[in-house]
Amino acid sequence: MQARHFAQLVGLSALWGASFPLIRISVPALTPLGLAGLRCLLAAMVLAVLMRLLRHAWPERSAWPGLAAISLLTVVPPFVLFSYASLTLPAGYAAVLNSTSPLFGVLVAAALREERLTLTKLAGCLMGFVGVALLVQLGPVEVTTAVVLAALACMVASAAYGVGAIFMKRATLKHQPLPASAAIHVAASAMLAVPLAASTPVMQPTWGAVAAVLVLGCITSGLMYWVSMRLMREITATASTSAAFMIPLFGVTWGALFLGEPVTPGMVPGCLLILAASAMITGFNPFRSSPPEA
Repeated sequence: MQARHFAQLVGLSALWGASFPLIRISVPALTPLGLAGLRCLLAAMVLAVLMRLLRHAWPERSAWPGLAAISLLTVVPPFVLFSYASLTLPAGYAAVLNSTSPLFGVLVAAALREERLTLTKLAGCLMGFVGVALLVQLGPVEVTTAVVLAALACMVASAAYGVGAIFMKRATLKHQPLPASAAIHVAASAMLAVPLAASTPVMQPTWGAVAAVLVLGCITSGLMYWVSMRLMREITATASTSAAFMIPLFGVTWGALFLGEPVTPGMVPGCLLILAASAMITGFNPFRSSPPEA
């Protein structure tokens, strides 16, 4: 992997990790559906402006159903479910649970016969789910029905990301990253238009919530989605999954620094198991030299 690719990957992880504290800040004021809808709308607007400035053409009409399907995996459910979960869970929890997305991606890839499910990968999947259980049980948050439901919401959102990444990779082979990213967020905005309108009367926006959603929509949802699709065309599949390993580090760090969320020894076993499981199922090894790129 070239140095510029690694730098972009670290930058993506830092910004995506920051999205979890930003969700925690904004969702109480904007509601889960309202926040998700605003993120999609802002991202679509930013990407549409970039399309205009860079003179890119929109995807052909025949491509829109497939891109809309990708938005149903990688945008709409994760945005809604992580927003819902963040009403209950600390940002660091959500960030760590997000790192389970490669587990689901490997299982679906095996089901689609795109990748072989080995004993190591299967053991990694089991280890990952044990890690999630330990994190919820041993972390600083009291285990209640609301906490369990929020953790399950994060798992479903992570599963959507993991499955959607397979189809995102396919989309990068057929479309330019910017038009595809813009179309995906336009489709997501259309899907969330009615929920957003219904949520508007009960929103109680604050300056902090407005600032948070602007960063979420314009940067972490819009620009970073485009950057991630560009990276998917340039680096190996193994390298592209490594962002999932770094996001929890940034998510826990930002949550502790800016929201004062506790980081307790009880979180360590679950976090380590989840990260080790993700490494097992993807074959990612930070100590192994990558083969030279063609």
